[in-house]
Amino acid sequence: MTHPFATRQIPFFLTAAAPCPYLPGRWERKVFTRIDLGEGPALNDALTHAGFRRSQGVLYRPACEACDACKSVRIDAGDFEWKRRWRKNLNRNDDLTVSTETQTATMEQYELLSRYLDSRHGDGDMAGMSFGEYVMMVEEGAQRTHVTEYRDASGTLVAAVLTDVLKDGLSLIYSYFDPDEEKRSLGAFMILDAVRQAEAAGLPFVYLGYWVRGSRKMGYKAAYQPLQVLTPSGWQAYGELANHEDENDED
Repeated sequence: MTHPFATRQIPFFLTAAAPCPYLPGRWERKVFTRIDLGEGPALNDALTHAGFRRSQGVLYRPACEACDACKSVRIDAGDFEWKRRWRKNLNRNDDLTVSTETQTATMEQYELLSRYLDSRHGDGDMAGMSFGEYVMMVEEGAQRTHVTEYRDASGTLVAAVLTDVLKDGLSLIYSYFDPDEEKRSLGAFMILDAVRQAEAAGLPFVYLGYWVRGSRKMGYKAAYQPLQVLTPSGWQAYGELANHEDENDED
């Protein structure tokens, strides 16, 4: 089957250099393209598999000079290692109800996101996001997209994650949660629940975006095993890559 964009040239653009948000003292650049209406799902599938990440109607990937620390990663959902810590997390949150029906932005979601950003990322790029900007974040891009919502016994929204459904998995675009519910470890729970959803749907992978070794913000993703990392040679098991890098560190 031919992709709808296979017969045209896809224009790519390069951003100017800016300070890296993950590794101090380094600079980042990104290559990106815009998603045209009608080809969004197929283009999102193809470029996510090639290491791109979606943000609204744009697909991008790092294109930094002299640095390749940002690596696309995906969880092998079918062989996921349900360690004791993960099962305890599921038990801790088994009172929550899950819905994947919402495909539009709501004020309730936005208010929760605002509280999360104020508490966790007050100096980040998304701080001060308006409701209109949040609507664009959820609804722009012509994707197979929904917001997975998590509610407690009273019906209160405590967590949500913007999710793209790809042909071979779920791509977690952005998650946020009630900062007052820290004991629940809701960030981890949403990843674990995505693994369960992927398994139930017969989808092999959960895409987590970029893993950055040495970054506190992004290094946590290595805990979800088995993990695959995109390399110039294709997708590779995290363990094989980590062992290879460790050997190089010892030289």
